[in-house]
Amino acid sequence: MSSKRIFVSADHGLAIVYFLQSDVVPTLLEAGCEVVLLTDDGLTEQISKRFSQPGLFVEGLRLKQARQYAQTVSPSEQWWLNFLRRVGASNRINLEAMISHIEQVEYEATGKRRLLMPFMKFVIAVLRRSRAARRALVRRQLRFSPPLYTDLFERYQPSLVVASTPGWRLDRYLLRQAAQRGVTTAAVVVGWDNPSSYSVPGAPVEWINCWSQIQKDELVLGSDWETQRVHIGGIPSYDGYFRRQWLMPREEYYRLHHLDPQRKLLGYACSFITFSPNYQNVEALARLVANDMLAEPAQLLVRLHPNHFMEEPLYAAERERIRQLARDLPHVHVVEPVPLGGELGYYSGEDMPEKTSMMAYSDVFLTVYSTMVVEAAIHNRPIVSVVIDAPGGWNQPGRFSLALSEIGNWPTHQRFRQAGAGRVAADEAQLRQAIDFYLRDPHADADNRSRFVREECTYTDASAGKRTAQFLLSLLVE
Repeated sequence: MSSKRIFVSADHGLAIVYFLQSDVVPTLLEAGCEVVLLTDDGLTEQISKRFSQPGLFVEGLRLKQARQYAQTVSPSEQWWLNFLRRVGASNRINLEAMISHIEQVEYEATGKRRLLMPFMKFVIAVLRRSRAARRALVRRQLRFSPPLYTDLFERYQPSLVVASTPGWRLDRYLLRQAAQRGVTTAAVVVGWDNPSSYSVPGAPVEWINCWSQIQKDELVLGSDWETQRVHIGGIPSYDGYFRRQWLMPREEYYRLHHLDPQRKLLGYACSFITFSPNYQNVEALARLVANDMLAEPAQLLVRLHPNHFMEEPLYAAERERIRQLARDLPHVHVVEPVPLGGELGYYSGEDMPEKTSMMAYSDVFLTVYSTMVVEAAIHNRPIVSVVIDAPGGWNQPGRFSLALSEIGNWPTHQRFRQAGAGRVAADEAQLRQAIDFYLRDPHADADNRSRFVREECTYTDASAGKRTAQFLLSLLVE
């Protein structure tokens, strides 16, 4: 069986959904493979019990040791290599998201990092124009390849190592060690914005599976992937949406959140909080709802972002302000993402029924260009991206903020707007107008939403999980 054994790295909650709550791993197992899932060490027992099936083994990914290595062995060089990798894509693609990250790092830099930043911007300029420089960057990263997983490689003898990124996270150490041992490596794209935000691979990866032709172009043009090594398999995590397998009955969902069945439902998903507060968006929506200022009586359900639960005072303070707003105003409710635990945190599949039902039953779905605009479009719900600027952003010295009105040209944001899949509101008047428009005509832009989903997800028949698994099976060396 060693010739049919596959390592799967799932270092993020969304990767658990991608591999285990889709047809990917079941299809691999049905084909006679054994799958060794590597994930957060503190959750191995929990995940093993929940997803237990013959042929599936769960091992720790040793994230603590990987992070310690990154922070103690030439930490400055490793940090800069990772930064350059993230923002060093070719200028043949839309670089707006990467440019914002450079601005953030430059703004928040102190000490030696601030002194080195001008030189690093020169290096970035070279990387933008030189494929040879980008390849040299990948090779340079290989200096840091700790033998963290030697015992696992020797115990299981995998024929294929699959990660949820091509080394953009701490999975880089696993992939580097696999490449050193001559094991075939592959990656899958889990996030909608990943190819346009994270750039050059952090390890030698031979194959990659992405959502769409759009992502394939970003990988080929931006990060030098050979076109024949990029497979378009769709997005397995969304097969459950197309099957409507997670949808709760409407009455049950309304009871769960004490919603009024006589009022229209506005669902708002917080997003982009790393760069900007969301409170101003939520407050504007709450005011419109509480004062009955919309075309029809409505209620607001706010989904907090996973980052609201990080050990970050700014995020925690906004979380509490939103909770207080719901206590103070009528028809305003809050829902919180359910944590999986450990380092996988609140990005989990634990509340897929909650998340699905919120989108499906929202008469208008609102967010800040979140990936959930794609998910809401799958549910054919009217969508409004709310980009009301917060004066001064986070208003904390040394903390970078980005005005929401300035992010419309980020690659995924631009595609949402150009597709006409929804409306954009930059102030309260525009917000009221956009909501009223959709309350009066909920079928408006439906054709655009459908086309947007096809362009971004490729497969809308719930076949992405099986297609992705078949691609991975084709990589096995006999």
